[in-house]
Amino acid sequence: RVCTTFVEDASRYCSSGCGTGRLTDSAMVCQWDSALHTSEYPTDAFGELKFAGTGHRHSHFIRLSCDTPSKIIYDLMTSDWGLSAPNLVLSVVGGGREKVKGWVREVLRQGLVRAAQSTGAWIMTSGLSEGVGRCVGEAVRDHRAAASSPSHSKVVTLGVAPWGLVCNRQQLVNPKGSFPARYYVQNTSQDSLYLDKNYQGFLLVDDGSVNRRGGEMRFLTNLEDYISHQRTGIWGSGNIEIPVMCVLVSGEASVLKRMDASLKKVTPWLVMDGSGPAADLITELLSDLNSTSPPVHGEGSNTRESSKAELGDRVREMIKRHFPFEKTVEELVDQALSIYQNRALITVFYDDQDGPDDFDTVILKALVKACKQVSSSAREYTEELKLAVAWNRVDIANSELFNGDIQWKVRYNDLEESMTDALVNNKPQFVRIFTENGLNILDYLTFERLESLYQSLPDTLVYTQLQTYLSERKSPSTSHPNSNQSPGSKSRIPLLGSSSGHGVSLFEVSRLLGDIFGGVCQPFYYTALGLEPGASSRKATRHVTKLLQGECAYRYQKCTYPWTSLFIWAVLQNRSEMAIFFWEMAEESVLSALGACKILRELSKLEDEAETKQSMKDLAQKFENLAHDVFSACYQSSEESAFTLLIRTSQRWGGVTCLQMAVEADARHFFSHDGVQNLLSRIWWGDMSSRTEVWRLVMSFFLPPLIYTNLITFRLGTFSFSSLLINLFNFFSEEDVEDCVIVKGDPTESDHVIPKYPFILHRWRQFWFAPVTSFLGNVLMYFLFLFLFSYTLLVEFKPPPPNGPAPIEYVLYFWVFTLVCEEIRQSYNVGGTSFSQSMKLYISDWWNKCDLTAIILFCLGLICRMFPGSYEFGRPVLCVDYMVFALRLIHIFAVHKQLGPKIIIVGKMVKDVFFFLFFLGVWLMAYGVANQALLYSYDPRPYWVFRRVFYRPYLHIYGQIPLDELDVLKRGEKTCTNNVSLIQQGAEPCPQSEANWLVLILLSIYLLVTNVLLLNLLIAMFSYTFNKVQENSDVYWKFQRYNLIVEYHSRPCLAPPLIIISHLHLFIKRIILKKPSLKIKHFMLELHDMKASRLNTWESLQKENLLSTRSKKLRDSDTERLKRTSTKVDNVLKQMAEIRDHDRRLRVLESQVSGQHADLSVPSHCIHKARVYVYIPVVSSCGSEYVCMF
Repeated sequence: RVCTTFVEDASRYCSSGCGTGRLTDSAMVCQWDSALHTSEYPTDAFGELKFAGTGHRHSHFIRLSCDTPSKIIYDLMTSDWGLSAPNLVLSVVGGGREKVKGWVREVLRQGLVRAAQSTGAWIMTSGLSEGVGRCVGEAVRDHRAAASSPSHSKVVTLGVAPWGLVCNRQQLVNPKGSFPARYYVQNTSQDSLYLDKNYQGFLLVDDGSVNRRGGEMRFLTNLEDYISHQRTGIWGSGNIEIPVMCVLVSGEASVLKRMDASLKKVTPWLVMDGSGPAADLITELLSDLNSTSPPVHGEGSNTRESSKAELGDRVREMIKRHFPFEKTVEELVDQALSIYQNRALITVFYDDQDGPDDFDTVILKALVKACKQVSSSAREYTEELKLAVAWNRVDIANSELFNGDIQWKVRYNDLEESMTDALVNNKPQFVRIFTENGLNILDYLTFERLESLYQSLPDTLVYTQLQTYLSERKSPSTSHPNSNQSPGSKSRIPLLGSSSGHGVSLFEVSRLLGDIFGGVCQPFYYTALGLEPGASSRKATRHVTKLLQGECAYRYQKCTYPWTSLFIWAVLQNRSEMAIFFWEMAEESVLSALGACKILRELSKLEDEAETKQSMKDLAQKFENLAHDVFSACYQSSEESAFTLLIRTSQRWGGVTCLQMAVEADARHFFSHDGVQNLLSRIWWGDMSSRTEVWRLVMSFFLPPLIYTNLITFRLGTFSFSSLLINLFNFFSEEDVEDCVIVKGDPTESDHVIPKYPFILHRWRQFWFAPVTSFLGNVLMYFLFLFLFSYTLLVEFKPPPPNGPAPIEYVLYFWVFTLVCEEIRQSYNVGGTSFSQSMKLYISDWWNKCDLTAIILFCLGLICRMFPGSYEFGRPVLCVDYMVFALRLIHIFAVHKQLGPKIIIVGKMVKDVFFFLFFLGVWLMAYGVANQALLYSYDPRPYWVFRRVFYRPYLHIYGQIPLDELDVLKRGEKTCTNNVSLIQQGAEPCPQSEANWLVLILLSIYLLVTNVLLLNLLIAMFSYTFNKVQENSDVYWKFQRYNLIVEYHSRPCLAPPLIIISHLHLFIKRIILKKPSLKIKHFMLELHDMKASRLNTWESLQKENLLSTRSKKLRDSDTERLKRTSTKVDNVLKQMAEIRDHDRRLRVLESQVSGQHADLSVPSHCIHKARVYVYIPVVSSCGSEYVCMF
């Protein structure tokens, strides 16, 4: 706006009303008005602002008219300037040219900025380097400097100032925009009218005036009103209108007008007592007038009028006291009385009661207080609850909303929307509050809500993977416009009510979990989607695509296991506190913790960001520790029930057991628990005592009748390993287990088991069916196999047919055939849900790869040795194959506690050798090429060049140094030539002697580096690896021992080659007769109905006891005691502050009473001074007489 009109000013000679000076082209008017006496033009100052001489980032600015619509400016800030929609707007009013007091500066620095950060607020001030604007800018600057990361320093500050008041504003003028405009600031140490460099944006309001304040007030009021009707930027279904709050700091008399208008629009105000004139006036107005009792409605009109007049007089006196030079007193009285009528929207901040640390709490409580209604219905408080969730202020919710005064009605969905907001925006404390105050998670979590939660994931690794699966599902269909959306693009789906098939469904979630867990679990959510667990991927995709195009009735069903589903959802997002809370609420705590450990460790392998990767690993370790601790509590309570916990299959987790999940999660710490090892020992030894010596076992193996003697001790009172399962079932009932029954009647005999088989047959089964016996038989027979193989290679390896092979070699072929049959059986029994998954699981084991390599090499050598042309190649192949079979023998060391960890050490040292070979290869090649070129000027033979460049320098490391060739002084007579033609024909070239001195120097340096430096480096690497593994050797051994026990537990009792009999027996029993295996119960036990419920209840009880003990220890720790002491001291200080405030008020009342007493003493004194004579007639005996009495 540009001023175009003059007004007459008595104090100045014919100047323009806008303050620009004398204009000659304008008419003279009586009173200047911005709307009438200015003209609007397109803005000529906008863009980015760079403060010259500072390293601050650029700020946005724009010069605008005071009549510019607020919608345009708000859209400009949120769209073009890139500011996020606020959750709260704090408009700091007052200050101006007055110097800000020290305690106010401290409150703004510590309280206001923290409140803005915790709530995601915008702070709006004048934006000038004076008064409150300067203080807020310095507070934001200090906050950014102290922030630990850029994400923690995002406090949005906006300056709204009059254009005509800004110094050096002409530097911002550029009709085409400035990107950036260089702005020079002078005298920054003192308050000035320059723009403050700590603000992110400036709205420079032009009303046509120059060097006058208040021109931005009308625009700012309209902007605040417009923002208060917009929605917050909180993602979720419960975003609310943006609350706006004004903070009054000091202030002049003109502030009352703005405050009155704002209060009439139900905008709450926070007044800082003691900060300055206007704030002190409002504080005194509220405190003094509240002490005056309002007139009763039944009283007469005269009384009411007199009371109103009395209030007016008192307010008038206050205004004169605080603003002695103001002329418009009556107008200010009316504004003050109007403000007093809306006193419920005003909150006073007392510095002596509320310190800077409580400032953000005071702000939020003031907003909640302003929103409260008279009714106590829960629906009246829904907006306040959403505010508290948006600001993540649990203390406000507890003190104001969940204090027992409000009857929350869950059946009317009062908490469900806020619950969704808390879940999406990661507010675990609010989730806990909602569940504790009546929210039924069973009714809340439907499959539709669960899908909406996955659709609201942030743009992370998990979201990208889900979008990839979604794109693959939509790829056959081209009708959907977003079918070609890239996985990394973000297209949020509204919570609830999303169109069918357009967003992430449970099918994509199931695929993600399937890739994470591999084949150890059955697919998640397949039952809800109507899919069979063994359905192929293509068939499942077609079924789900067709299902999602319909009504999707499954989405309205309630989630079967809500806490577990939410737990998985939180773990996938790496939300530590939320995941731990859901883990506390879910059942099957041990398995859930191990499942989280598996998920996080798999995701950490795919995560690229180092910080996120490490946080995932730390959280995974935390859940492994939780699983270990809960199982420890269960084991101390009941060993048998703890064993059941380890082998019980879970429907929640796809039919997996704790032991299987621990193996998949690489939970070594969990496996090191004594309870897990005791179960594995029981399974390993079967019904034999674990204290049985090996020599007794070997003797019984070669002399089977000894098993019927006392040579081997079997467990007392048991005849079968099934007795262990009986003890496990006794926790629930007294049902029989197959192969045995419990004798009922005599309590002393109830623990004994009567076998169904005769004693001789039963003892035979007890011995030969034990995994340790199977292991011993396989080891002994494997030694025999290696002896047979070596004997064949060394003695009986005859030429191809018809001269060979020898009969013993055919025995070797049959033996290997039985090994192939055993590998085929193992590949089908690894536990995969499909053939492809079974093959992946089988090949993932390193020893299975070794077995496949040995078998393939044997088949190749066998084929080659049968033909004369390839016979000479077949023999070396079989020799190498023998080495592979012999190395396979290392696997038996895993059963030994001392030798088992050495296998891990050897494997890690092999990796160290490969890294070492890179260094050695580079140095070896450098020396070998230089040495070859110096010794032989020309040698076209590639074989010899390769030997001299690589092979001979490698032998130098071991001391084989041909000095007769390297040292010219020790060369003897040698047949060689320097003739190029002869050399090309194959003659030996002669070594050169011209640079022999250099050859010796290079040899010395080479030996020094390789034999001293590199070899010592390799030794240091080996030492580090050994020490690292040896420190945790017990943990490593206990973990790898499980795989060995499972392998030999599932193997037939007969060893190759007799194992072919067991294979035929298994084929008939499993394939033809369809009889299930009983051994599977030793590692997988299905419980149903009451049995499963009782076990879950018992496990939950142990978990609660553990958490209670931990909580008690935490409360008794020194840190918590100090916190409680500090809280008590703070409460005492606040109470003392309240006492001081009451004392101050009493002194004020005392002074008022003293003043009123003084006022009353004047007429009393006058009456006392006035002499009034009263004549009373008295009749005496002498006659009538008047007596004068005073």
